[in-house]
Amino acid sequence: MTFSIVARSADGLVHGVAVASKFLAAGALVPAAAAQVGAVASQAHANLAYRAQGLALLRTGVAAADVVAGLVAADPGRDDRQLGVVGTTGDGATWTGPRCHPWAGGQSGDGWAAQGNILTGPEVVDALRDAWLAGTELPFPQRLLAALAAGDRAGGDRRGRQSAALLVVRRGGGYGGTGDELVDLRVDDHRDPVAELGRLLDIHQLLFGEQDPATLLPLTGPVAEEVSALLAAAGHPVGAPGLDDALASWGGVENLEERILPGRIDPVVLDHLRRVAAQASAA
Repeated sequence: MTFSIVARSADGLVHGVAVASKFLAAGALVPAAAAQVGAVASQAHANLAYRAQGLALLRTGVAAADVVAGLVAADPGRDDRQLGVVGTTGDGATWTGPRCHPWAGGQSGDGWAAQGNILTGPEVVDALRDAWLAGTELPFPQRLLAALAAGDRAGGDRRGRQSAALLVVRRGGGYGGTGDELVDLRVDDHRDPVAELGRLLDIHQLLFGEQDPATLLPLTGPVAEEVSALLAAAGHPVGAPGLDDALASWGGVENLEERILPGRIDPVVLDHLRRVAAQASAA
């Protein structure tokens, strides 16, 4: 009822799962990941215990293939299960029980495993694999999403579409550096869930994406004058505390606080400020 990919970054520091299904809220059941440990996808007649047990085994240094072997060997329901696992090194591993509804199967390689059941055919897993391997220039979350979208275009779940999810972890990669969830997005019930997941990832990138130091603009001269005018148009005029405080106040209201820096402005923030000020002026 699901197709998914589990993978890690080339440096082994980022892990993630992307999943789509004709099933309500697949993201609540299928994916699990832990920073600098690995990622697990449990699906078909899912055994939710696989997630915590798989990560626990990965933490002790067990290889992905041995994690899969151990989990399914201890599970009397293994013939109805599907599982994908990736650790911090080596090949990923996948399991498809013989009683999974066809088409069902999986593939794995260095740092990834792709699997699915009730699919239109093996071309879905082929598309997941090919898009993942071809996406080396993409940021890790976008690379996972590109693989998922390729599987969806290839036919996906033969029953149709309903939900999709993306979970990516990196040590300290979460909000404010206080957690490891770099991306944790779910589309629980939607006519085109993979496309909707892409829309949500774009918003996530706007709000929380990492800044490129080379593109930051000093808040001086004409840039400072423009930002001051835009803030005033947006209802946040620069007062006594100064431009930095006014920009930070506006950024907090817009949920852009992760992109606000003293003395400089991210071009992504400036573009958004321009849009907000234009909308306010037109209202």
